[in-house]
Amino acid sequence: MHPAYSVIFFTTATGAGYGLLALLGIAAGFDLLPINGAFALASLAIAYILIVSGLLSSTFHLGHPERAWRALTQWRSSWLSREGVLAVFTFVPTGVFGFSWVVLDAPSGVVGMLGAIACGATVYATSMIYVSLRTVQAWADPWVTPVYLVLSITSGTLLANALVHGFGVALELDGIALLGLALAAIIKAGYWRSIERRGSDSTPESATGLGHLGKVRMLDPPHTGTNYLMTEMGYHIARKHAVKLRRLAFITGIMIPFGLTVGSMFSMGILSTVTTLLALLFAAAGLLTERWLFFAEAKHVVTLYYGATEA
Repeated sequence: MHPAYSVIFFTTATGAGYGLLALLGIAAGFDLLPINGAFALASLAIAYILIVSGLLSSTFHLGHPERAWRALTQWRSSWLSREGVLAVFTFVPTGVFGFSWVVLDAPSGVVGMLGAIACGATVYATSMIYVSLRTVQAWADPWVTPVYLVLSITSGTLLANALVHGFGVALELDGIALLGLALAAIIKAGYWRSIERRGSDSTPESATGLGHLGKVRMLDPPHTGTNYLMTEMGYHIARKHAVKLRRLAFITGIMIPFGLTVGSMFSMGILSTVTTLLALLFAAAGLLTERWLFFAEAKHVVTLYYGATEA
């Protein structure tokens, strides 16, 4: 599948934003959230900027962005619509939670936990947009939803940890960040292993039902030139490049942030702030690479019609 940069930014930015809001809501639920006006305002502002900019960028991939609101009406049958409805609803509990924290200096734990649940549900719905597409085998995989959820809360935790060290507030997140990175490594490796082991269920033989006659191939190409389907769904990345990019995503997105987070636990002052900020930046680079691969490695069954040997 063609990696649309607007969708890549949408899934990574909103994931981090919802992860940050969810972490803050959970912390409030356990009465661990510090009362610090600057920290509260900065955390909420960054979370909302990521979420709103991500949601807006998702409309750039549409042929008619002005009609994006119509997607909200199809929530009975579309995960895309459900994700939109949940995204709008999430602003309510998180907004009330933010008001109680910033203005009243008394963050509501109940509303914060409700906001955290709403954030998790929104990220879950985002993952199901892809899991529900049975025509793309790499997406219709049971590991996809855990990947989206874990990467969301982990990126949100790394962001919160950088803010905690920067503002010097009393909230220990280093251990949670390390746990999230370790879990992300396991789950992402599990996803890559899963799509490798499954191989391909769709071939020209299975698509035509002529496999019992032997090898099936196209006699003539369906078109003399490229079209929308070939551009959007016929994107192909060489396996050797995919393997290199997987390693790059794993190293920059997990291993380096893990080491930097460990380093922040044994440093103080400006040094701890710098290490947590570097961990966040490396994680962001790795996450963007991972999400680009998520789209680039996916194969749609329609490509069989254009000469692909498997999908």
